[in-house]
Amino acid sequence: MIKAAVLGATGYAGIELVRLLERHPETEISFLGSKSFAGQKISDVYQNFRTVLDAECKELDLEEVAKCDIAFTALPHGASKSVIPSLIGKGLKVIDLSGDYRYDDAAVYEQWYGEKHSSPELLAESVYGLPELHREKIKKARLIGNPGCYTTCSILGAAPLLAAKIAETKNIIIDAKSGVTGAGRGLALQTSFCECTENAKAYKIATHRHTSEIEQELSNIADESIILSFTPHLIPIKRGILATIYVNLNRESSAEELAEIYRNFYKDEFFVRVKDAGEIPETKHVAGSNFVDIGVCYDKRLQRAVVVSALDNIVKGAAGQAVQNMNLLFGLDEKTGLDMPGYYL
Repeated sequence: MIKAAVLGATGYAGIELVRLLERHPETEISFLGSKSFAGQKISDVYQNFRTVLDAECKELDLEEVAKCDIAFTALPHGASKSVIPSLIGKGLKVIDLSGDYRYDDAAVYEQWYGEKHSSPELLAESVYGLPELHREKIKKARLIGNPGCYTTCSILGAAPLLAAKIAETKNIIIDAKSGVTGAGRGLALQTSFCECTENAKAYKIATHRHTSEIEQELSNIADESIILSFTPHLIPIKRGILATIYVNLNRESSAEELAEIYRNFYKDEFFVRVKDAGEIPETKHVAGSNFVDIGVCYDKRLQRAVVVSALDNIVKGAAGQAVQNMNLLFGLDEKTGLDMPGYYL
């Protein structure tokens, strides 16, 4: 059995990770880290775990964590990089759910996060944990920068067009909507019930940090520097990301041809489901699952592809992707513990 530690176990991404690991047939949860709820049972903090998992949450204890095989750090951005060097030093494999180890270049991280990276040597060796693009590197890594929800949805939605060299690389526009769990469990006025319900709003236009991650990965695919427009929105649902991606094409095409490009690109990917031409994904089809649904349409008047991708922001956009990466690290079938359908209702 793989012995796992979850640091930040009581946040939304952390507790979803605990839920997935608890049912994983090859994993034993050996340490639950939580600063806010240390000394309390996880089943008292989240009562859906009663009679299922009653382990106690604890303050970080490196010696105890070192007895594990892998540590998941579901900590706030900035906090992970203060802990991870010590975990790596103890010989653990680490999957980080924050943004601290997702970048190829420390300078890009520092520009978008506004602080110095304290372990650029580890940043240089970390692997961007998007299995559909970096599977072989992930298998050999000891540190994974687990991508977030907006980035996973956007990158997987745009990648096939860039790989096929059919996309114009200028003026790519991504319009994305997120459920409220994407903001985390912390108390804030803007994510309180009365502020969110029956409301939709854009935020951090042209300044959202995830823009830089999307640009990094799409630039790597296109073999040229890509600068794009990314606008996130908050919508009144708990789970889900829906991204609409506008890509001008360098030649005429059709919805059928574009769908075929996507099917060929993802033909071996269990967790990416490409819709038939004209079919559009919905968040309720992926909520609670590790699937990404992608549909592509063609605007003949503008010679433009309009791609719609959908995923669950705390499964494939966080915890599920982390488990998928763990499976790769330990030589397991990638689908282990993750091959369930979404909730739908």
